[in-house]
Amino acid sequence: MLQPRIPVNPLPPGHTIPTARTEPMTTPAPVTVPAPAPSTTPRGSVQLTPGSAVALAAGGGAVVLVVGAVLVSMLLAVAISAASIAVVAVVLRLLVRDMQKGR
Repeated sequence: MLQPRIPVNPLPPGHTIPTARTEPMTTPAPVTVPAPAPSTTPRGSVQLTPGSAVALAAGGGAVVLVVGAVLVSMLLAVAISAASIAVVAVVLRLLVRDMQKGR
């Protein structure tokens, strides 16, 4: 079932049959493309002033703090949910045990 299947060639090697007619190719006329317009505004590198560097660092720090606060709050939500489910499981276990004793 998982063995590879090798196709069998019904014709001997070296004997090929053309599959399509080949017409002689004609070369199309060359297309002239206009030269691109020169750029009017030269692009320079981005230069950071000390004030913008401080603002960039402060923005990055704020993003890190916000993402950290969101992740910690999600972790706390999961921990609180797990603790409450554990308390409910213990209470249900005690109730079932009391019902089985016939009290």
